[in-house]
Amino acid sequence: MIKYAITLLCGFLILTGCTSTKPAKNKPAKPIPSLANIQVEGAGREVVMYALGLLETQYQFGGTNPEAGLDCSGLVLLVYKNALGVTLPRTAAAMAAAARPVSQSEMRAGDLVFFKTTDRSYSHVGIYLGDEKFIHAPSSNGRVRIESLKNVYFAPRFEGARTLMLANQ
Repeated sequence: MIKYAITLLCGFLILTGCTSTKPAKNKPAKPIPSLANIQVEGAGREVVMYALGLLETQYQFGGTNPEAGLDCSGLVLLVYKNALGVTLPRTAAAMAAAARPVSQSEMRAGDLVFFKTTDRSYSHVGIYLGDEKFIHAPSSNGRVRIESLKNVYFAPRFEGARTLMLANQ
């Protein structure tokens, strides 16, 4: 009888430990927006696939290494180097100067999207995914994530898109 009571008590303690009401220390991750409508072809596919592999990477100002963290231009630099073997300048503004402008209606997955988030033009860069979504390394919330170009913060700061892709890529 005592053995049965001890077994029952241990089972109870184990079960109540599993149903603890203590709050989690880590916030649950924000759900990733649907990418169901995104269509990617050619070199853009390599860029998008590599970039998506970096989702949730920690933000680090000046970062170019995913283990230590990435900033916006560091993310783009890393993706283009590893996905296409293309070496880009280090800053968002220099990337904008090196790429060819494209209209919003002509943007393709893998193109770069630029924003004015400080007093300087082309101060933030991301990679266009398609379906009005882009991936970037924001300093707020500190992790690589996907946003909509219609986002209330980014929409009024959008400065344009640029491409490094050739017409046939």
